[in-house]
Amino acid sequence: MPEIANTEQAAAWDGPQGDVWVEREDALNAALGAHTETLLAAADVRKADHVLDVGCGTGEITRACARRALDGDVVGVDLSSAMLQRARERAEVEGLRNVAFEQGDAQVYVPDGRFDLVLSRFGVMFFADPVAAFANLHRATAPGGRIAAVVWQSGERNEWISLPRSALALGRELLPIPTDAPGPMGLADADRTRGILAAAGWSDVQLDDTAVPYVFGPDLETAVAHARGVGMLRALFDDLDAAQTDQAVDALRVVMAEHMTDDGVCFDSRAWVIRAVR
Repeated sequence: MPEIANTEQAAAWDGPQGDVWVEREDALNAALGAHTETLLAAADVRKADHVLDVGCGTGEITRACARRALDGDVVGVDLSSAMLQRARERAEVEGLRNVAFEQGDAQVYVPDGRFDLVLSRFGVMFFADPVAAFANLHRATAPGGRIAAVVWQSGERNEWISLPRSALALGRELLPIPTDAPGPMGLADADRTRGILAAAGWSDVQLDDTAVPYVFGPDLETAVAHARGVGMLRALFDDLDAAQTDQAVDALRVVMAEHMTDDGVCFDSRAWVIRAVR
């Protein structure tokens, strides 16, 4: 792998976290379907665009961009070798020839300054040094180019994570999910995030509030299984014995059942849609 600044994240994503994503790719992409649509609408991929997809994972967004940028090209970059291999397989099956996938840390990934668009679906919250990372992405972008990303707001504003966490607490006092450190909610503070992008050189920084559903699955048992695989929830099982685990699963099943709809088990979610210009 090329130079890595985010060694802790690299160990997780080019390891167990990436393996979980590959194993549960379809369910995770389905859960984030509304967020994918929101990001693609904000990104407005054009036919001749050269696109960089940051934290591309198994390449769902990358491939969607490649189908739009028919006269351009798309590069997906990620820390996970397993996820990138799956992404390459998917692109080959679809016959996409204007897409490539590279393993690297976008905080220090060597840019060539040619990209018209940098975008990311929940991939830019994990940088060890976010100002340096967004400055690096700024250098990767051509003059007049743009960035578009979706990032989570705070855990308290996302019932898809807050309600299952409360159910799984089992009387334990859970610490808040950090909003000022690398992690899923690392860019939840809007003012801090605007300051990071401005300090990195981006102009016309906008954060738009979006509320769309997070879908845990089409039925109750699928939803419970999916929730148990979400990193922020999976960790709450680590110190439970067998009886406590059964109790936690029962509590999780109750909260999932309360959110069963005709469209599956759906919870509200809140994200920021970030847009800025180089």
